[in-house]
Amino acid sequence: MGARQSRANSKDKDPKRMPTLGRRQKFPAWDDTLLLGKDPRSLLKRGMCHVSFSLVTKGMTDIPDFLWGLSEVQKLNLSHNQLRILPPEVGKLTRIVVLNLCGNRLKSLPREISLLQNLKVLFVNMNCLSEVPPELSLCRSLEVLSLSHNCLSQLPAGFADLSRLRKLNLSNNYFVHIPICVFSLKELDFLHVGSNRLENIAESIQCLASLQIFIAENNNIHSFPRSLCLVTSLELLNLNNNDIQTLPDELYLLSRLGRIAWNPMDKGLHISHNPLSKPLPELVEGGLEMLFSYLKDKKHN
Repeated sequence: MGARQSRANSKDKDPKRMPTLGRRQKFPAWDDTLLLGKDPRSLLKRGMCHVSFSLVTKGMTDIPDFLWGLSEVQKLNLSHNQLRILPPEVGKLTRIVVLNLCGNRLKSLPREISLLQNLKVLFVNMNCLSEVPPELSLCRSLEVLSLSHNCLSQLPAGFADLSRLRKLNLSNNYFVHIPICVFSLKELDFLHVGSNRLENIAESIQCLASLQIFIAENNNIHSFPRSLCLVTSLELLNLNNNDIQTLPDELYLLSRLGRIAWNPMDKGLHISHNPLSKPLPELVEGGLEMLFSYLKDKKHN
């Protein structure tokens, strides 16, 4: 038995069998490629429409320099790392269409981001941004922009020039009002400003004639503006968890809402957890048709 135990112990000490060493030899794909002297381009994924490159959840604090030489990249995913700086070299990747920087520690974006003239989708949510560079407004091809979960309280006035922007997420920031430049975005069909510090919705909201989804939950909004009833394209309107006491008589104009919604993902009117005055709570419980009928009668009497 002693001999068997001795042989077992010797196996445990064999470097080839040490499990920790085995784990240390497992490098991330891009590390492994560089160590073997391969061309980093071998890591590119070539789909039918885009050339993509991904370094997701690698724990990176810096972006490897070889990346700036991959000029053919169109979709770049650097999400969920520990990046604090996006170097100005990002401006060399002029073919980028989709850039995902979600879940890092970025405090700013470089001015060179303006060189990404093909950029259509930008995710910078879940970072530490306190401002957005005015140069971002020069990315005129931008269609989708997520800036949620940052420390923003304003946007550059030049954002009004992002004429192709269709989806904008500004939720979970420090905005006390919807930035004026937003009301110039005529193609906007999705706007999320939930979980900010809003106390009102400006009358200019009626300028967003293409808006289909508007989320302003978890703020301190005191009134439901009549001008919002003129955005008749709305299919989802979420004003949950605010300080709204009355509803405008013209609410029935928002016929595309279809119903009172209770599930956050459902289309319809979300108006729960507001101090609505009587008889509005009972009417809301009765459904949208009953609420619309009451408000329409009230308007004409």
